[in-house]
Amino acid sequence: MKLISKAAANGFVYEPVCGDADADVTALCYDSRKVTEGCLFVCMKGANFDSHNVLPDIAKAGAALVVIEHDCEIPEGLGAVRVADAREALAELSAAWFDFPAEKMVTIGVTGTKGKTTTTHMIRALIEKNGGKAGLIGTNGITIGDTHTPTKNTTPESYEIQETFAKMAEAGCTHAVMEVSSQGLMLHRVGGILYDVAVFTNISPDHIGPNEHKDFDEYLRWKSELFKRCRVALINADDPHADYMTANAECDMIYTYSAEKRADFTMEDLRYISEDGFVGLGFRFLSPDRDLMPRVGIPGRFNADNALAALATADILGASPEVLETGLEDIRVNGRMEIAYSGDFTVLVDYAHNAVSMEALLKTLREYDPKRLVVVFGCGGNRAKDRRYSMGEIGGKMADLSVITADNSRFEKVEDIIADIRGSIEKTGGRFIEIPDRREAIFHVVREAQPGDMIAVIGKGHEDYQEINGVRHHFLDREVIGEALNERFGGKG
Repeated sequence: MKLISKAAANGFVYEPVCGDADADVTALCYDSRKVTEGCLFVCMKGANFDSHNVLPDIAKAGAALVVIEHDCEIPEGLGAVRVADAREALAELSAAWFDFPAEKMVTIGVTGTKGKTTTTHMIRALIEKNGGKAGLIGTNGITIGDTHTPTKNTTPESYEIQETFAKMAEAGCTHAVMEVSSQGLMLHRVGGILYDVAVFTNISPDHIGPNEHKDFDEYLRWKSELFKRCRVALINADDPHADYMTANAECDMIYTYSAEKRADFTMEDLRYISEDGFVGLGFRFLSPDRDLMPRVGIPGRFNADNALAALATADILGASPEVLETGLEDIRVNGRMEIAYSGDFTVLVDYAHNAVSMEALLKTLREYDPKRLVVVFGCGGNRAKDRRYSMGEIGGKMADLSVITADNSRFEKVEDIIADIRGSIEKTGGRFIEIPDRREAIFHVVREAQPGDMIAVIGKGHEDYQEINGVRHHFLDREVIGEALNERFGGKG
């Protein structure tokens, strides 16, 4: 394939350096360990490795052409072109390599600090209830039909995204729905994609640190980049930064949604429903053409906002009134307000892993009037300590009992992380206990649960591992809860 010229026809900008820039290539590569004969290799500079420095090895392995972004010595016989940004180039070349698969489907991108995963699952459910077929990319992995594949990042590398889009199109998907992280935007993983609809849920301080964003302003700026890559924007007007997102949008149409003010899509009469066989929400959904009463099969005030975003997206995409009203009644999302047990007491699993999401979770669970609200949580190691202090404070103030335990300790000692959480929770006067082993913590709360209790096991959600000293061990909160229930109920949990 004459990949450079194919990409250039779609706007790819490059400068020829040497050799034949329009040479046929047999593959597109960006990992120096996976170079194949006749491939086009994209050199990138990372935090610890710069593949520009191993061009002789890349040439020896058989590459036909390389893309570079800074001056370097090109081995004899190797063709080269130069670009301003190699990561952006990889995205655009990947789109061309897979024959621009995003253009063969309706694409929806969702960004925000909270709600991306649940909102994308809701959008997918509504699309499929309306007769479409939607692939999904996000924190919970990649889903195409009945096939599910785990992913390392919420937004995978651009080559993997384009490869996945190609698989979706080949499988007959009419739509592709994906979470778009700020890191994915900053690292140009979604370059080469013009989304048909882009959704902004909310933003609050998160992902700020040495290996992520340097400050909130940078985080905010990169989130807003999605709205320069879409045809239609859907903005949560209730977020304090909605005006910033709108001002930075570069698209054909901007819609708003709100639970609190005038907007294109709104909700009224929110109800918390707990009845035989159904725990969730109901509300009135209003748009210029709609006045409906949908029910949502996931509890939680913030899930009303997620549902509103999903319903608005589906309405923009042309879903029928019947689908909008009934399409979310049986929605389930692994690790997101996931009911693991409901009987005399309730146990649920949620991914809440920062103070903002933890506060929203506990606040909404109070709406169901539990006898006791119990929260089991820890914090990840080798991350900013502010999260530990703030989550400890929220637990102390809002839960009847906090059980502090391990999360992904990584290369830190669990005891040190717990000590940081303890310091902030003690200041609140809230009741807490410490059980460093997460499995034992879950077994403890299930054994001691009282009628009317609501127990939230948070922080890991859908994750099926626990990372300790750099090694991932299988661990899924939902499974452990099931084992604890079996112990309590003698195999009848």
